[in-house]
Amino acid sequence: MKKILIVEDDEGLNRGVSYSFEKSGYEVHTAFNLKAASVLLKQLDIDMIVLDLNLPDGSGIDFCREIRKESVVPIIMLTARDLEIDEIQGLDAGADDYITKPFSISILMARVNSIFRRNNNHLNSNQIRSRNIVVNLDNLKVYKNNEEITISSTEFKLLKYFIENKGQVLLKEQILSSLWDDKGNFVDENTLPVNIRRLRKKIEDDPSEPQCIKTVHGMGYMWSEE
Repeated sequence: MKKILIVEDDEGLNRGVSYSFEKSGYEVHTAFNLKAASVLLKQLDIDMIVLDLNLPDGSGIDFCREIRKESVVPIIMLTARDLEIDEIQGLDAGADDYITKPFSISILMARVNSIFRRNNNHLNSNQIRSRNIVVNLDNLKVYKNNEEITISSTEFKLLKYFIENKGQVLLKEQILSSLWDDKGNFVDENTLPVNIRRLRKKIEDDPSEPQCIKTVHGMGYMWSEE
């Protein structure tokens, strides 16, 4: 069941939207401010965010930008602002769609369903996702925050291997055997750390403090989604 997070401080509107989505078979979670929304995003594997632009404790646009640093979760913005510049700012911040108030619940529902269908089509084209990274297995391209990054074939194989085994501690010997040496031949011991260092420079926001590929001292590495 898809999980939708509704971030809207108007209690009546929040309840109405939530009720409609629950009737349509979605699992709905609600927040009335950004602080509560941040907590829920850390606790749950949310599939879609419906986000109001003006909230008591901050801007939905700023919140969207923060989310996009770590996640590609679809975001639909709701706002009473109907100026073109406001819509441009929302989309530039990383929103997938933008709906002005007042709006029809059925229109919102149709937009949500459309995004889910589009994402399912992308997945059918053979993609894997984690954090803010998308790996397309068909064209061998990698995207960070929806922007393509240049990556070598070795780095691609390494990234794919990490994401497919996310949350697991991978021994250095295990990685080398799987990606470089499946015939028992010698592989230089610097091969793995050199390639991981290069990969970190491309996918980590701060390569000196890696959050995706974490070193497990004395053992190997682990891809973390936390």
